[in-house]
Amino acid sequence: MKHVIVTGGSGFIGSHLCDLLLTRGYAVTAVDNFVTGRPSNLDQARKSPEFDFLEQDVCRPIEETGLKLFKKYGLHGVLHFACPASPIDFERIAMEILKVDSIGTIHTVDLALRHKARYLLASTSEIYGDPLEHPQKEEYLSLIHI
Repeated sequence: MKHVIVTGGSGFIGSHLCDLLLTRGYAVTAVDNFVTGRPSNLDQARKSPEFDFLEQDVCRPIEETGLKLFKKYGLHGVLHFACPASPIDFERIAMEILKVDSIGTIHTVDLALRHKARYLLASTSEIYGDPLEHPQKEEYLSLIHI
């Protein structure tokens, strides 16, 4: 069985990803500190014996010793979905967002590299700022209006 870590696992997208991976036969460890995620988002995943949860900020290194599924299956992948990305959070927790996107990424990449695991970094359209058109086509270059 392949074991993956999903950071931001209690968020909307992260929790659905955990559920999907479990149905596809993966062992899943979700890591989250509940800054914007919800414990109830993990209700379905918690029903699986191949699911584990680590309540932790990804700005701290993730230690393998705290991962019960790592001991059993090793590490196949790290999917880094941790980051509050809603515009309503930008002013309220700006520094936390910057830390997750920098320090958290460094720690999760380091974990993946140590175990030769695959790595996926997720982002949102918020990186482009406010668009001049809705919806945006693939050809849309939002950075031009900056």
